[in-house]
Amino acid sequence: MHKRIRWAFWASVGWSYAAWSATSIPTQIAQAEVPPAPAAVSVPAVKEPAPILVLNSLSASVSIVDPQRWVEIKRVPTGKEPHHLYLTPDEKSVIVANAVGNSLTFLDPRTGDVQRTVQNISDPYHLRFSPDMKWLVTAGNRLNHVDIYRWSAGELTLAKRISTGKTPSHLWIDSKSTVVYATMQESDELVAIDLATQTMKWRIKTGFLPADIFGTPDDKKLLVALTGARGVEVYDVADAKPVFVKTLTTASGAHAFRSLGDKQHIFVSNRAANSISKIDYVNMVVVDTFDVPSGPDCMDLSADGRFLYVGSRWANKLSVVDLTTRTIVRQVKVGKSPHGVWTLDHKPR
Repeated sequence: MHKRIRWAFWASVGWSYAAWSATSIPTQIAQAEVPPAPAAVSVPAVKEPAPILVLNSLSASVSIVDPQRWVEIKRVPTGKEPHHLYLTPDEKSVIVANAVGNSLTFLDPRTGDVQRTVQNISDPYHLRFSPDMKWLVTAGNRLNHVDIYRWSAGELTLAKRISTGKTPSHLWIDSKSTVVYATMQESDELVAIDLATQTMKWRIKTGFLPADIFGTPDDKKLLVALTGARGVEVYDVADAKPVFVKTLTTASGAHAFRSLGDKQHIFVSNRAANSISKIDYVNMVVVDTFDVPSGPDCMDLSADGRFLYVGSRWANKLSVVDLTTRTIVRQVKVGKSPHGVWTLDHKPR
């Protein structure tokens, strides 16, 4: 992990001419003998490592964790029943979606301090920014709708509310900011919404209890985690109509994704099986599975790709996995039901 850098500053050394006679040496020669003053040393500013933010769904708070001392340094109150958080594409804010509180809390990702709170956001369970930062999309898990907000100069305006299937769960937006995909947890469906027209494009049935979604970098395939089953479904969405490709067997309760940032692999947390699987999404095969305790849920990855930060929901802890050994190396006590995990110092998503 990051180590604090300390710089030793040196001082210029004075010159003594006590043994020299000013009267016996010509002035111009004496001046020539004096060395020039050393140039000022410019010491670059060293940034402190960014904290790890852990959202506590049942504590209505976010734990701010120091990644050097591995302690919770403070706990920031949010709205009621926050479930997911999302870093804006410009990385200036972390947005906490307070589902029952009907609000969004904006946090500074460097300090965890509250920047502002936006009220009257209906049932924001899950959320996504479009990559072009024109739209913020929220999934209303209790109220069965997807809301599309126009984002302009930091302000949100509701553009369209779209009725969906039962219990919209997770969202994904393609890299071109043209399509929103959403899973319907209780009606076992995957839907696609056209962002330009803000209308439903298509709807298909999935396996039991679909949750998180991941789109491949070329936007041609979608992976859908099945929390009610033992794996991940793969769909080809390159053409107008989606096509089911295959199911990748991981373990019970496949739920949340986190890319490794290498354009080839992704992790999926198997919440019921207490494990995490690694998927090669280029070849569409499961290449590894390792144990992570107590209901692993959302994840983030350190900037060097070595450590995976995991919310262990049933233990109320942040678990840190060393990916070189595939073992837990630290656990930090946080609030109740830790759900989302984010840090500014992360591997590309």
